[in-house]
Amino acid sequence: MKALIIVDIQYDFLEGGALAVPDGNNVIPVVNKIQYHFDLVVATQDWHPAKHKSFASNHQGKNVFDKIILNGIEQILWPDHCVQGSNGADFHKDFNMKRVESIFRKGMETEIDSYSAFYDNGHIKSTGLSPYLRGKNIDEIYIAGLAGDFCVYYSTKDALNEGFKVTIIEDGVRSIDQKNFLVIKKELIERGVNFITSSQLE
Repeated sequence: MKALIIVDIQYDFLEGGALAVPDGNNVIPVVNKIQYHFDLVVATQDWHPAKHKSFASNHQGKNVFDKIILNGIEQILWPDHCVQGSNGADFHKDFNMKRVESIFRKGMETEIDSYSAFYDNGHIKSTGLSPYLRGKNIDEIYIAGLAGDFCVYYSTKDALNEGFKVTIIEDGVRSIDQKNFLVIKKELIERGVNFITSSQLE
């Protein structure tokens, strides 16, 4: 059975948001259109406490996009984004969630960031997504959303490591750095990930 994972369609990653992904709003009509092709649809939601250590504002003298070592892991320092309860953390009003069966929140632990839908960046704590999917008899995952070079990428790698067959719906993905995404795409293809467009689902 096939599941669609829709990653982080939240205001802060969209036009005018605190960490807007270029052209990000254009994924919304794509993910709305394709949902009926899948046995299961789930969504992820970045959901940070205000004092999250991935925010540059919580490190005196540091700037946005500086890199530090946070609990042994390289960490990019981001602008404050997707703070719990804020408008920026909300799903976009145009995102059709009628078929979204469950929402998996990530990034709630103050001391570690969490790009993947499956685990935090240190693989210390699971979101519970993998056993949830197995409980629904899912063996094939399709991924769309934001951002291709971070949360989509890390979710894809973890899905592969969990033994799922993975396909990325490329016109349903936008990246912070498109050149970086093209490098990532080559890596993922070598690992067996399929890349398709939404029209190939028709």
